[in-house]
Amino acid sequence: MPYFLGLKAEALNFADRTRSFRDDCGGRSVRQRSEARSWCAELYRLRGVFLAAIGADETQIEASFRAAINTARQQKSISLAKRAEASHAEYRRRKGER
Repeated sequence: MPYFLGLKAEALNFADRTRSFRDDCGGRSVRQRSEARSWCAELYRLRGVFLAAIGADETQIEASFRAAINTARQQKSISLAKRAEASHAEYRRRKGER
C-alpha cells in the first residue's frame, strides 16, 4: 500500500493537486496498516514536499524531511536517503530565496 500511495502522491503533485493528498500519507496509520515499509521514507519525503507546496508550518515540513532521511538511513537505503536529502536541500534553498 505505501508504494501505491507514493504513486498517487506523485500523480497529484504533477497535477498540481497537492491539497488533495492528506496528512496520513507517510503517517503512522499507513505503517500500521502495512508491513511493506520500504516506501515509508519516500512517503515522508513527499509529505514534506507537499507541505512546503501549500505553505504549511515550517516545523511540520522540517519534521517530514528529517523523518524521511532518518527512515531511509535506518533501512540502509542510500538512494532514498539521497533523494530525501536533495528534496530537503531544495526546500531550504527556496526558503532562503524568499
